[in-house]
Amino acid sequence: MIVFIEMNLKTQRMYLFIILLLFQGCQAQDKKNENDMEVIQKKTAATQANISYTGIVDFRNAAKIATPGVVNIKSSFTSQIQQYENGDQNQFYNLPNPLKEFFKNDPLFRQYKFQPPNSSENNSMPLVGSASGVILTPDGYIVTNNHVVKDALEINITLFDGRSYTAKLVGSDPLTDLALLKIDEKNLSFILFGDSDTIEIGEWVVAVGNPFNLASTVTAGIVSAKARNINILRDQGAIESFIQTDAAVNPGNSGGALVTLEGKLIGINTAIATPTGVYAGYAFAIPVDIVKKVANDLMNYGAVQRAVLGISIRDLNSVLVKEINIDRANGVYVDALIDNGAAKEAGIRAKDVIISIDNIETITASKLQEIISRKRPGDKVKITVIRNGKDKKELTAILKKYTAATTVVLKTDLLKELGVELAEIDKDDQKKYNVRNGLKVTKLYDGKLKSSTDIREGFVITSVNITPVTIVQSFIEAVQGQQRGIMIEGKYAGDPTFYYYAFGM
Repeated sequence: MIVFIEMNLKTQRMYLFIILLLFQGCQAQDKKNENDMEVIQKKTAATQANISYTGIVDFRNAAKIATPGVVNIKSSFTSQIQQYENGDQNQFYNLPNPLKEFFKNDPLFRQYKFQPPNSSENNSMPLVGSASGVILTPDGYIVTNNHVVKDALEINITLFDGRSYTAKLVGSDPLTDLALLKIDEKNLSFILFGDSDTIEIGEWVVAVGNPFNLASTVTAGIVSAKARNINILRDQGAIESFIQTDAAVNPGNSGGALVTLEGKLIGINTAIATPTGVYAGYAFAIPVDIVKKVANDLMNYGAVQRAVLGISIRDLNSVLVKEINIDRANGVYVDALIDNGAAKEAGIRAKDVIISIDNIETITASKLQEIISRKRPGDKVKITVIRNGKDKKELTAILKKYTAATTVVLKTDLLKELGVELAEIDKDDQKKYNVRNGLKVTKLYDGKLKSSTDIREGFVITSVNITPVTIVQSFIEAVQGQQRGIMIEGKYAGDPTFYYYAFGM
């Protein structure tokens, strides 16, 4: 599709927000490692530097540049892994609608053979899922979604020109749903990194992938939203800050490319929200600035070097705005801090509102998590906060290493009203309670839970009103604003039964 827009230069500048923004090259990074993907990519950037915006919205350049850099991935699984995700029969059925139908067709979630628990169908044959991947370097490093290749028996890659290879899994990161693969080949076409921070809502983008195993399919749309959290990554500490687009994306597009009209990578397509299982106008991609960090870490270290501030946060809302008497409608509210954490040592306090990190505005908690996810332990970040509703302060924090066992216990007004203290569960708790996510009730005192339910200390809350909870913030968000009854689902240690407690706010 080609749309012609005839404007003089002055008019183009006035309406720049509804037409394509010109991206100028890759952002240089102050890194000396010759294996760094951004260094490798920069050497090839000059070959595409002659592409410029002329006032014509034309998708041909993006398709021509991006399609050779997108591969078809076929992953084979044992039927038990494919069907139940390591024996957890409730994982799929507990997913919130409308995402359930999408995962029903996604590679890891029973794309080719979906059946309910206790089905008598013979599951002895391996299952094969089809998805997409993006070539990042000429020597065969490929990024895709973790859910595409997790627990795969074998991973096969087919290039744009039809050549096929067996891929090696270099490493994966469930917290961002990314994985890095490697094939033994040289001089491959690959896609240059763009800048997901500078893209704006309303910009044209192009999605390239293999929906329904239809190789090298190109679709177009616009950026619909940024820093979107849709609560599909259920691991503790998961990071969601998706780019939302209306480019047509379907099962099989997972791991494929979202590019600008210059053909530069700004995201990895990961999920869709739909009531039918196919495209319904809402697709989500992992921002390339997260992809760069995760892929580089996996390539150079074999694992992600993840940094944390050591705080529990949530989006600023109208209730908090009145409570702290702040003259703004967005930002990130600090609920609590971890002792000896980076934020506390930097001077951040509970009830501060973080409005930017390294001069990048933090409108939502998801955006803050995205920014921190690009950093490494030991990195310094400049944090701008508003304190007491009016005092603006600039602080410097030295980030610390993320550990899964890190817990935050909050004592917000909401938790006081409920009469409960909560802590995130660790891997030992996951095994002990046989759950994949949840919050442990560490203390009960006078409040709604104690007066209205029979809940006991030690109970692990897995969902609120069928919405899974993994961190205290997600529990607070699920409870806040409820006008009707609230139902808590969870388990006690050593008891296979799921218990339900209901109360009103």
